Amino acid sequence: MIHRTFRGLIPDKPHTVHEVDGKLTMEHCLTREGFEDIYTCMWHRQAPHWVTSGTSLGRHPGWGEPVGQDALRRAHFLSAKVPEGGTHLKARIQLLENPDIGVWLARPTETEPTLVTNADGDELTFVHAGSGRVECPLGVLPFGPQDYVYVPQGLPHRWVLDGPAHLLVLECRSRMRVPKQYSTHGGQLSMYAPYTHHDFREPEWPEGGIEAIEGPRTVIVKSHQRLTSFELSHDPFDVVGWDGQIWPFAFPIRAFQPKTGLIHLPPTIHTTFAGNGYVVCSFVPRVVDFHERAIPCPYAHSSPDCDEILFYVEGNFTSRKGVGPGSLTLHPRGLPHGPHPGTYEASIGTTRTDEMAVMVDTYKPFVPTANATKLEDPDYNLSWVR
Repeated sequence: MIHRTFRGLIPDKPHTVHEVDGKLTMEHCLTREGFEDIYTCMWHRQAPHWVTSGTSLGRHPGWGEPVGQDALRRAHFLSAKVPEGGTHLKARIQLLENPDIGVWLARPTETEPTLVTNADGDELTFVHAGSGRVECPLGVLPFGPQDYVYVPQGLPHRWVLDGPAHLLVLECRSRMRVPKQYSTHGGQLSMYAPYTHHDFREPEWPEGGIEAIEGPRTVIVKSHQRLTSFELSHDPFDVVGWDGQIWPFAFPIRAFQPKTGLIHLPPTIHTTFAGNGYVVCSFVPRVVDFHERAIPCPYAHSSPDCDEILFYVEGNFTSRKGVGPGSLTLHPRGLPHGPHPGTYEASIGTTRTDEMAVMVDTYKPFVPTANATKLEDPDYNLSWVR
């Protein structure tokens, strides 16, 4: 998605004979939009599609029945109430969804014993707390606190945890990409982009190749919110090399380069990633507006075309009271939203903000699930007058 790269042993030309150790390898292409967009080619020692069995595991345990809201309201969800335990796949619970993106929270404590393939969309996980690595046929990707971790749709992988983690998982059902305004016509990130190619950490290729890490023989595929377990006939990490533009990456939120204006700029300047129908934004510590009479606190606004969620990471968020690290708020279309009493005035004369948060704006309304109601703070909707 960011740029083309390669690892290991690859042929001079794709779709041609590629022998390693005197044996023909099997080419395997991971594509986007059929065969019309970016792709990555892998060369396996054995055919990657050979399986010995397949078993239905039923619906994903964290899927929640979409129930909506009985009355339109602003909502505050407390992620600390999410039960600890399980793996990256099975610990997550879905709070919100629309056709373009699903919002899940997880507090896993265990390493995946199997591989996982998400056929429902790209996964963008924000690591609120925890560390470890993602293992896949393209290499090993270490991650730590405050990293975004991107895993492409359809790529077998597993999360190996160093200990308990706290995660915001965005299931991007329309393909996630770098916003168009940040790319040149040649595909390079422009000089006006809020990050550089070097900010995106690529998977590491271990000594001896990814074959040196034998992968699990079981892969669980998530499709239409249902899970199916397949047993593979051989090691899925038998990749001798790969070449392409689809690969997992880690991006530290603090690598985002914020913009500042003479007066307050709209939140679109914080856009980090985008898809059809949504954007993901990063709020990071920054210098605020520098007009002598500037009001750095965001103004109240009505955006009837958009729903907005904010996941609070750390710091003192300029416009909000009563939220803290791990809070997730929903501001639905149809209701104006803005700063809590006193914060607008208090921001006058400030020069910096230390807030850090992840925001998602969508054009299609979010529908809360049954899981969301269990985590909701009932006092949030009226907190502006209380």
